[in-house]
Amino acid sequence: MKIIGIGKNYVNDKSEINAIKTGAQTIFTKPESSLVTGNKDIDFPKITNQLAYEVELVAKIGKRGKDISLKNANSFISEIAVGIDYTAKDVLAASRENKGPWALAKGFDGASPVSEFKPVSNFLDLEAINFNLKINGEQKQIGTTSLMIYSFAEIIAYVSSFMTLEEGDLMFTGTPASGTGLVVKGDHLQASIEEEVLLDFKMI
Repeated sequence: MKIIGIGKNYVNDKSEINAIKTGAQTIFTKPESSLVTGNKDIDFPKITNQLAYEVELVAKIGKRGKDISLKNANSFISEIAVGIDYTAKDVLAASRENKGPWALAKGFDGASPVSEFKPVSNFLDLEAINFNLKINGEQKQIGTTSLMIYSFAEIIAYVSSFMTLEEGDLMFTGTPASGTGLVVKGDHLQASIEEEVLLDFKMI
């Protein structure tokens, strides 16, 4: 099972999209061992002193596909969840100094907590899904898929032109353009889709 993410995929205003959208998506992968499910609490990773959160919607791939057309791409989504894409910012900065990859900064154990999944049929419009993140009861990020630079379908079509997508693969589809920050031990994170809390855990 692959975990695939996209970077820099949201704007604060729709008017910004056309100027930013070049077709060259920023794609990265994370190992399955980074995944945390069942709302389990997460041990704060020893490898970082700067752990950054990004709340994201996560699409599960429901069937195998390669070179998927934009028209058919959404039919490859079976379920949707909400997750956190964690980044060890200090590890990332050290890697960037040497023009290195993101793997260690985003692929450590516990870097990908994901909620339970909801059938994609629950969502009438994939371009109008609302989600948010609260930390210790305080609203930190608010997102809507109407502000995505690249839609679910565009991400799937693009990624599948490079690699075969398999049933069960997970796609982190980007974080809202504002509100990201750092977490510390003891923080309580709660992420929602359409005001339903689906992800609920603590950093310990």
